[in-house]
Amino acid sequence: MRENISKLFTEFFESEKSGGLILLFCTVISLALANSFLGDQYIHLWHARLDLSFSVVNLDYSLHHWINDGLMTIFFLLVGLEIERELYAGELSNIRNALLPIFAAAGGMLVPALIHFAMNSGTPSQAGIAIPMATDIAFALGVLSLLGSRVPLAVKVFLTALAIIDDLGAIIIIAIFYSTGISAHYLATALGLFVFLLVLNRLKVRRLPVYLFIGAVMWYCMLKSGVHATITGVLLAFAIPFTRDDDNPSYRLQHALHAPVAFFILPVFAVANTAIAVNAGNLAGLGSGNSLGIILGLLCGKPAGILLFTYLAVVLKASALPAGMKWAHVLGVGFLGGIGFTMSIFIANLAFTESAVIQGSI
Repeated sequence: MRENISKLFTEFFESEKSGGLILLFCTVISLALANSFLGDQYIHLWHARLDLSFSVVNLDYSLHHWINDGLMTIFFLLVGLEIERELYAGELSNIRNALLPIFAAAGGMLVPALIHFAMNSGTPSQAGIAIPMATDIAFALGVLSLLGSRVPLAVKVFLTALAIIDDLGAIIIIAIFYSTGISAHYLATALGLFVFLLVLNRLKVRRLPVYLFIGAVMWYCMLKSGVHATITGVLLAFAIPFTRDDDNPSYRLQHALHAPVAFFILPVFAVANTAIAVNAGNLAGLGSGNSLGIILGLLCGKPAGILLFTYLAVVLKASALPAGMKWAHVLGVGFLGGIGFTMSIFIANLAFTESAVIQGSI
């Protein structure tokens, strides 16, 4: 099976596992700074205003906002390109192979959401139902890499496909449930630009700068529309042509984005969103229904959902476990799926406005 794994997947895994370890390091440093004598200044830094407005374009936001709505769009663009690759040439291109991680991802999203809902139904914290649904690809693969060659390659492929599908589910949830104050004018313009990009794709236009420039305009319109701007990254990814020859625009952009996303964008996102001063109030909040729903959803719901739905896929003969993969591996992947860092923090910032609730969610 090893010979059948593409060079692209190998590069992806190596980049993601390294990025995951750096992400962990940055998180520790950020928490240490936030709880040091420099804590107040460090936390305030991320709320400083950065005004990049020009002409009729109004872009006056906090540094934290720029990171979550701007830089993270590039992260979502990479996720979208990875989903596109999987659909055209990866594990998801074969329906029988794809059904196993699809089933697993569905269980890994549904069960944690049900646990959180059961503990928060009818309360304001019910808005956090999607927080325990997501899997952090970088962190999960980073942890898996620590086990080295003892992990079968089939397990790495399964976890990667599952996490990508998981991210797609989180993206859809963000688009539907975490967008507010919709501006029909800006939204229609953004969608019109997306359709135009699809037409360029059909016309076999392969010049990346054209797609990226129009994508930047689409991002601004989406930002002003009320739909979360990061969705632009995924839409742009699906508009960029994926070909099977040497001139593959999707592959070239994906390859170019791996390093800056893994080694700059995600670490910056981590330090900006984990600038949290831990105090007695934060610790007391761990007993709230929201925090318990997230903790139990990730620690128990994820492995239970992934294992149960994978078992259903096999029993129903919709798919089969890959060669070299055992049920113990599926359970292990389930626990790794419970690492929801990047997307979970992202959704927590969308679901709640009070900093105390957001910190309790993280």
